[in-house]
Amino acid sequence: MEQYPRKRFWIVGPVVVALVLGVMFGKGWERTGHATETYEELKTFSEVLTQVQKSYVDETKVKDLVQGAIRGMLSTLDPHSAYMTPDMFKEMQVETNGEFGGVGIQIGVKENHLAVIAPIEGTPAYQAGIKAGDFITKINDETTKDLTLMDAVQKMRGLKGSKVNLTIQREGTPDLLQFTLVRDTIKIESVKSKVLDNIGYVRLTQFQKSTGRDLSKVLKQFKDLKLQATILDLRNNPGGLLTASVEVSEQFLPAGKLVVYTKGRESKKDEWIAKGKDSMDDSPMIILINEGSASASEIVAGALQDYGRAVIVGTTSFGKGSVQTILPLGDGSGLRLTTAKYYTPKGRSIQSTGITPDIVVKAQPPVTVTKDGEPKPAKSVLVPGKEQPAEAAKGQDAGQSKSGALPQLAPVDTVGDPLIEQDVQLQKAVEMLKTWKIFKELPRAS
Repeated sequence: MEQYPRKRFWIVGPVVVALVLGVMFGKGWERTGHATETYEELKTFSEVLTQVQKSYVDETKVKDLVQGAIRGMLSTLDPHSAYMTPDMFKEMQVETNGEFGGVGIQIGVKENHLAVIAPIEGTPAYQAGIKAGDFITKINDETTKDLTLMDAVQKMRGLKGSKVNLTIQREGTPDLLQFTLVRDTIKIESVKSKVLDNIGYVRLTQFQKSTGRDLSKVLKQFKDLKLQATILDLRNNPGGLLTASVEVSEQFLPAGKLVVYTKGRESKKDEWIAKGKDSMDDSPMIILINEGSASASEIVAGALQDYGRAVIVGTTSFGKGSVQTILPLGDGSGLRLTTAKYYTPKGRSIQSTGITPDIVVKAQPPVTVTKDGEPKPAKSVLVPGKEQPAEAAKGQDAGQSKSGALPQLAPVDTVGDPLIEQDVQLQKAVEMLKTWKIFKELPRAS
């Protein structure tokens, strides 16, 4: 989860030495023991730097050595804290605005391995078949074992039309998978929508600066059309800006409700409160999540689950519950630093555990073939709290009956799957909302 810092987070006029000496400013000066310890360690660092410059077999540049030292320092903290060169910092700023160059993979660290949080829909990675939960073992034949997240991102970025080779380890697949991806300009449209059987369906692909505003326009159209319910699809949404997750959540919550709170060093607590936009009132709502739903997606799902505002359907989310603050440095570079962990309104930490759905529905399982060569899908029952393979709903196609595109809203495809009948989780959500209406309309016993 990334956020731009409030004023208290910004570093004024920093240089490399100021970054290293940061613990000595402010209260640090009062703690003489700590300042002395820091000075002694920096003295050792200076000696090593001098010896490398003087005696190393090849010529070295001070800038490269110091940047390497900073990267090494941050790598001892956690996988999400990282140093960004000026070029990397610029790319990060462009990415939060919705366009960047690369292959379209959001990555993180899971089980101490470089993992795909989610491929971005419509990108080279998505089209090639890379999936959420895949582990990236090599990039261009170079192992990812000791790579930082930022270094891995840099290696996958490149000019449009250039190629990058990825070696993938996938659960349930005994052999490593090889993918050759052609880089492209990645443009992310964070809000997509459709009407399914008088139900408003909206998919958020990422949380950007404009996501809350764009979602508000969609929800207003849903309300004008007097749709009976809403499905918010956060599957394979790797997150984004913390502020965007709050702006999304508050559109379904009344004023004054706590959306999320963070606790940082010394248990300092910051709270984000809904401003009460609540575009959809109390209409029935389902949120779809899966193992590719992370960070900001988990904030939204967790808040609405805590308040009973929505039923969560799908599979357990990724489990990234830490906040990374972006700190700009004086030379145009940047620091991505984990400054807090976030908690749902009821105090649940999502870090490494994720959001557990109210009703677990796995995606369509692989289709087996009978002796006659006919496809034989696995059967299942929808059971709250128990993960079971789900069978595609039979009968009328939920994506065709009474469905139509919202006026003036861009892509109106089924968002994520070529055919809606193959999207079992979405079908189950539609079925549940239809049943919801039936039970609500039943006459009460006198």
